[in-house]
Amino acid sequence: MLDRTTAPQFKNIEDINFIQASKHQLANEIPVFIINAGEQELVRIEFIFKNVNWDIQKPLLSLAANTMLNDGTSNLSGAEIANKIDYYGAFFQTEFGLDRSAVVLYSLNKHLSNTLPIIKEVLTDSVYPEKEVNTFINNQKQKLKVSLEKNDFLARRQFSKAIFGDTIYGFSSNLEDYDALNQADLRVHFEQIYHPANCTILVSGKVNDDILTLLDSLFGDWKSEITFKPNTVEFKAADEKYHYIEKAQALQSAIRIGIPSINRKHKDFPALQVLNTVLGGYFGSRLMANIREDKGYTYGIGSANVSLEQAGYFFIASEVGTDVCADTLVQIEKEINILKTELIGEEELALVKNYLLGSLLGSLENAFSHADKFKNIYFFNQDYTYYTNYINTIKTINASQLLELANKYWDFDQFYKVIVGKV
Repeated sequence: MLDRTTAPQFKNIEDINFIQASKHQLANEIPVFIINAGEQELVRIEFIFKNVNWDIQKPLLSLAANTMLNDGTSNLSGAEIANKIDYYGAFFQTEFGLDRSAVVLYSLNKHLSNTLPIIKEVLTDSVYPEKEVNTFINNQKQKLKVSLEKNDFLARRQFSKAIFGDTIYGFSSNLEDYDALNQADLRVHFEQIYHPANCTILVSGKVNDDILTLLDSLFGDWKSEITFKPNTVEFKAADEKYHYIEKAQALQSAIRIGIPSINRKHKDFPALQVLNTVLGGYFGSRLMANIREDKGYTYGIGSANVSLEQAGYFFIASEVGTDVCADTLVQIEKEINILKTELIGEEELALVKNYLLGSLLGSLENAFSHADKFKNIYFFNQDYTYYTNYINTIKTINASQLLELANKYWDFDQFYKVIVGKV
């Protein structure tokens, strides 16, 4: 019988294996990357496109063009597209990020010959019906009005603006930006993004030769003469480090502080992930222990290193009672300074290392998650040695190296501090 009074034996994680992507190419040279794994006759096919031609005068075109891709083609209405996909038990979604946009299809293998042609029609002939454009504008404006009443939303906007300025990374939409959208601009922008020279296809799941043949027959002759300019992000962070938006009636204040930092391309990034985890990257972190468990100031506080393709940043975020907002900042600075002056104990560091390795291992549960890990390296011009180095860094880094890293990257006086509410 299982003895529940005795904790299970602790075991170190030794090996983490990745299913590496193999490369195929369509007749028109669209690259296709394949993660072949799993027992179910199911695949996920992602059509991934770089965001291009961003213009601060028309800042929402990429978002709107992606979000409304499934709202109609010359032959199919949005409802007809949805019904056809649903009929075959498939799932189709669009995904928008600051660097890339994607169209994603989940489908049983046996139905791909029926579902994939619908995706081709969407990618080659979306028309953005005027009625749907107007509906999108109205819905998004209502959502924005609601969001603008939330302190944490305002803090995120102001923080991004302070760090990245008037770039796609720093831009925050206003109501009038939605009013500037129109059908004609969306159709032009659609053609600039969704074409073969700007496309990468990632197929994961139970992948066979028939799927690749079908992809080639449908998309291998896809041609376009459109020229485009990939987005470049050149920014200068604001001179002012402190940003306060007063909300006189607020019961809580939103705090967001941090600094521009490195991204996944930098050799220090894996080590900085370890340091961040100690500070605020998991439930047992020092920020949680101090500000939630000891002080009772908040339900949650955390920190993260964010890796964008052309930049990176580090941030700490929380919401606390207005009466303890000032002391929360004091406590955050205290925890950062401790990491810069005192070595992390062996037991705490061992716990963090095992947490990070366990999280990585747990995130590789199926072919789709292995495909996500591939995207993390491919779009940063890395290969699988990135993960080898990441795992080795976690296993071997010591307290002295982490102290040195904290002094190299974290200067609280240089942090951008955004407070929305009351101090």
